[in-house]
Amino acid sequence: MLFHVTMDVDIPADLDAGVRADTVAREKAYSQDLQRQGKWRHIWRVVGQYSNVSVFDVDSTDELHDILWNLPLFPYMSVKVTPLCPHPSAI
Repeated sequence: MLFHVTMDVDIPADLDAGVRADTVAREKAYSQDLQRQGKWRHIWRVVGQYSNVSVFDVDSTDELHDILWNLPLFPYMSVKVTPLCPHPSAI
């Protein structure tokens, strides 16, 4: 199952710098592991924003839910999920 996911991040300005650095490092490691597994198929940064547009390829909505909820930055995110299906004109 393919999903288009938009993630907008809003880390509080007063978050301890060490906590921020650790959280961002864990986020990067987690996302790169998911990319190596083929679950996080694409990730693009949105210019001028702390935001990304991603495509996930997962077995179920529950799996996607678990992946997103386990993102270290999830508590600071606004997430929009759109299910995708093949287009009849695609070659």
